[in-house]
Amino acid sequence: MITSAVTGAAKLSRNEGLKEANPVLSGTIAQTLRNSEAERFSEDDYEFLKFHGVYQQDDRDKRKVGKQFIFMVRGRHPGGVVAPDQYLAFDELAAKHGNNTLRITSRQGFQFHGVIKSGLGHVIKGINDALATTVAACGDVNRNVMAPSTPSTSILIERVLEDARLLNTALLPKTKAYHQIWVEGKEIELNDPANSTFVDPLYGKTYLPRKFKTAFAIPPLNDIDVLTNCLGFVAINEGDNLLGYNLTVGGGLGMSHGNEATYPRVADVIGFFTPEKIEAVAKGVLTIHRDFGDRTNRKHARLKYVLEEKGAAWFRQELESRLGFKFEEQRPFKFTKQGDVFGWHKQFNGKYFLGLYVETGRIQDTDSIKLKTALRQVVEKYRTEIRLTPSQNMILADVDETNREAINQLLATHGVRSENQAGKLKLASMACPALPTCGLALAESERVLPGIIDRIDTLLGEIGLKEEELIIRMTGCPNGCARPYMAEIGFVGRAPNKYQLYLGGNEGSTRLNRLYKENVKNDEIVNELRPLLGRFARERNSGERFGDWCERVLLKEPIPAEATAKP
Repeated sequence: MITSAVTGAAKLSRNEGLKEANPVLSGTIAQTLRNSEAERFSEDDYEFLKFHGVYQQDDRDKRKVGKQFIFMVRGRHPGGVVAPDQYLAFDELAAKHGNNTLRITSRQGFQFHGVIKSGLGHVIKGINDALATTVAACGDVNRNVMAPSTPSTSILIERVLEDARLLNTALLPKTKAYHQIWVEGKEIELNDPANSTFVDPLYGKTYLPRKFKTAFAIPPLNDIDVLTNCLGFVAINEGDNLLGYNLTVGGGLGMSHGNEATYPRVADVIGFFTPEKIEAVAKGVLTIHRDFGDRTNRKHARLKYVLEEKGAAWFRQELESRLGFKFEEQRPFKFTKQGDVFGWHKQFNGKYFLGLYVETGRIQDTDSIKLKTALRQVVEKYRTEIRLTPSQNMILADVDETNREAINQLLATHGVRSENQAGKLKLASMACPALPTCGLALAESERVLPGIIDRIDTLLGEIGLKEEELIIRMTGCPNGCARPYMAEIGFVGRAPNKYQLYLGGNEGSTRLNRLYKENVKNDEIVNELRPLLGRFARERNSGERFGDWCERVLLKEPIPAEATAKP
């Protein structure tokens, strides 16, 4: 904790002062938007822009000739559901004002990359005109609410999605500055008492100490990685009937290299409650983060640290005191798998959905696969609903059976396969965008992972494991946006071309993996994995997965000293 040399009192972080001075979160964004000579926003506005769903970045491939400022714009899509007209609007906006790609995020949203300042207003206005929004997609508030996206043979998923939409709205900040700036085109006067004294009824004047993430899951499928969220709801059901939720609190994956006070954490299960209480429960958890989170050190400001340091029993007592009712004991549940389904499947309502693999979540046209063009034509002609998955893939939903073959043929003309879309390793992989757009990236991720997986796939064939599925995830920095700390094999960027190697996650995404080696170069990855996977092939129990073998055998052994040596 940082303290003041004068008073001895805890010194608040810089961001806390910014929010205190500008509680409507407007900064000078509107004024800078109107200044055609300014290619970037101020450092203060950089922080305010996050609350509006925008990150100011620069193209790091071009830094040798000077910084070229660009913007990432992130949409909010509760449960990853995107209506046909919304998708077509996003497709057009990406072509006109972005880099002509759409990036599916690990929180079921769309990101626009490569937007320049003159196009920023057009993108956000266009998103709002399509009845979507970017507000609170970033910032010290509740982010996009995640929920199972696959239209199943049960209506239960749609029932849970209703609660996700409820919380997505209930936990939004109430400042009017976002709409005034991006939709109405107004400048915000901070001297106006209505702005200078504004206090959000839920968040208070200075919002949360850091970001807050909410998610739903329906066992036995943990496609959401629900235990990595600040706030989680595990559905308990009898058939199609939702009985209620087990509440989970205190998950989170972000950490910092060399800072032992930061670490990934799996959430605690607090107890069970019935569905009608969900809004009160969510607000209660959020306000505990608001009131007890660390506002002096943003690296220590997530809710997970409150849980780790005060304990789940304390948290339950504090929450019950705020809510005025007690939780029941948690109901039994078990997560056995994660990941997406691909190909054609029948929905509960008699229609069909198509699960589509999207390599590293990037919807784009390449020389061989015109995915962006194909999807636009399918949505235009067949009015399919889009659902974005937590593993950065896509579902075309609500398809009439009579249109399935026509959609197959349309996709095929653009090089997009409906079946046998990729190998098992790629279907189970994830990567963050990293370079060249993310300012936090220490190493490549999206641009190198497909090639790394090809090499690992070749290795598996050489040692007799060709059909083995491995959950592989990579990020360019330790913030963990692609959730590498839950993977069977996780690569975390440490320096240019160097990665930490994590091993031992499980198929149900309920167990953190562990650091196995501190520095592995890209071209050394296969040689590093070869002896480990070879041992696994020889020593595994029947049906045992690699992550479980690592936990049972490899991680019980002393790790060689050179494995954790610093560079």
